[in-house]
Amino acid sequence: MQKPLILAVETSGRIGSVAIALGKKILAEKIFSGAMKHSSEIFPAISGLLKPLSRKPNDIEHIYISVGPGSFTGLRIAVALAKTMNLANNAKIVAVDTLDVIAANAGDYIQKKNTALTRHSEQSEESLEKIAAILDAKRRQFFIAAYKLHPSQSNNTKDATRNTIALPQVYDIRYTIYEKILPDCLMTAPKFLDRFARKAKPISLLGEGLLYYKDEFKAEGIHFLPQEYWSPLAAKVHLLGYKKAMAGQFADPLTLQPTYLRRPQAEEKWQQHKT
Repeated sequence: MQKPLILAVETSGRIGSVAIALGKKILAEKIFSGAMKHSSEIFPAISGLLKPLSRKPNDIEHIYISVGPGSFTGLRIAVALAKTMNLANNAKIVAVDTLDVIAANAGDYIQKKNTALTRHSEQSEESLEKIAAILDAKRRQFFIAAYKLHPSQSNNTKDATRNTIALPQVYDIRYTIYEKILPDCLMTAPKFLDRFARKAKPISLLGEGLLYYKDEFKAEGIHFLPQEYWSPLAAKVHLLGYKKAMAGQFADPLTLQPTYLRRPQAEEKWQQHKT
């Protein structure tokens, strides 16, 4: 079977990115030059990735996007692009959860740490028993999802159910399966700490919500992954999206909508004024 040409788009976070892949292999990835450059850089970035491959946008057969929660404007850009490409050249759409995309960065951290141990001839490997992805939802609230190491370790796509996520320790070779123990939700830092701090097993945090509010999550049993693993990336959108595509989990372009979890602030203010 011919491998599809895939465009992966990540515009839910502060720093956007796009990637081009052929099947499960990433060919190139472009990270935008600065924060909130989604609208001005997404199309030049896509063109810049396709040109060296002698390919055009109408050659793209699949488009994978992160649909939230996250930046309202960024999410709308990704959804509009996906619908346009489906309409223009029948590109199939896969929608992935933004917090899952962030959590997938933990696989890179595990791989880097274990590679360092191997160089020093140390036998033990680091694993993260629990992780949580944190995004700023404004007004001292956060979009949060938490994950716990699943007993079954497999590279089978059957494990990629709605309640689990496969994080790569070595890309395309070995995966660690995490069960989602806290679905995407709105939560304050104190409520999160009440549930997860000071437990027998520590929990490791990552995500752009920590950029300005890391101190609010500091407590016994709370660990933080390095900042380089906090942002969602198009390569991880592809990683999770491709597994869903192989399982036939494509989005309906007619009903596809961003996952906001809450209404935009302007809408909430309008509703409050109305009432």
